[in-house]
Amino acid sequence: MLGDKKVVFSGVQPSGNLTIGNYLGAIKNFSRFSEEYKTFYCVVDLHAITVRQVPAELRRRTYETLALYMACGLDEQKNTLFVQSHVPAHAELGWMLDCYTMFGELSRMTQFKDKSAKHSENINAGLFTYPTLMASDILLYQTDLVPVGIDQKQHLELARDIANRFNQVYGNTFAIPEGYIPQDTMKIMSLAEPTSKMSKSDTNQNAVVYILDSKDDIIRKFKKAVTDSEAEVRFSEEKPGVSNLITIYRAFTGKTVEEVEREFAGRGYGDFKLAVGEACADGLAAVRDEFARLMADKAHLEAVMKAGADEAAYYARKTMSKVRRKIGFVN
Repeated sequence: MLGDKKVVFSGVQPSGNLTIGNYLGAIKNFSRFSEEYKTFYCVVDLHAITVRQVPAELRRRTYETLALYMACGLDEQKNTLFVQSHVPAHAELGWMLDCYTMFGELSRMTQFKDKSAKHSENINAGLFTYPTLMASDILLYQTDLVPVGIDQKQHLELARDIANRFNQVYGNTFAIPEGYIPQDTMKIMSLAEPTSKMSKSDTNQNAVVYILDSKDDIIRKFKKAVTDSEAEVRFSEEKPGVSNLITIYRAFTGKTVEEVEREFAGRGYGDFKLAVGEACADGLAAVRDEFARLMADKAHLEAVMKAGADEAAYYARKTMSKVRRKIGFVN
């Protein structure tokens, strides 16, 4: 807690185009914290380099991710928006916490196993210690709440374990973060494999709808979405493709499952898919327009980066001063 406000921290990697899953499941919900919490939203570029990046693309996507934060409703006057590598304390605390993280803990991380299988030619140490750097991101700001998806829950538990271990050795140093999973968080699945989560790294472009896709591309992708042979718009575990489309349609229209099922009763999947595509495209239109405006003003984005990094560094220094003193480093 900073002052009388609890702290929220979250970050998004600039390692690919963001999807409607990132938007509906995370970024769209971030602004709800702005009034009641002290919020830190970070472009986690240090995390991105566990996989080889093209330097020019990494720079471009760093600007784009910041612009998307803002285009999706994060006001830089109400939220601390910054780039991870602009605050060196993330990496410094990450190393220190490596020394309080057990090898066995890291080797059990599911994402390490998954990413090692996908990038067998580049199983680097950073990929292995990635969760400790994530713990550093969170603990650096004395974070109380972390908006987190199911796939990151294991990493958050590790951050809590590391914080508790450090606190037991040196006394109260870090706040113990809680995961925050809103009841209305949408889990968006692949349009081609509706039993798998929609992923920005999916090689099948028809499986993924990106926030910045054109209206034509969005509608085309939804027309190709996998459904089933029943031709009935009904929400059911036995109908993952249709249920996923219902979830997306609800997210952009605000309708309930029952209202969606009534609206498309007796109508074919063709009508339904077109309606979902149009609702999605129309819902993202304002985001795309604002993103384009922001990307045309790079100087403003750089000013936001600098102001955010300066503010984040101020709070990071407070934590680092405490950590260095407790470990025994000479000031």
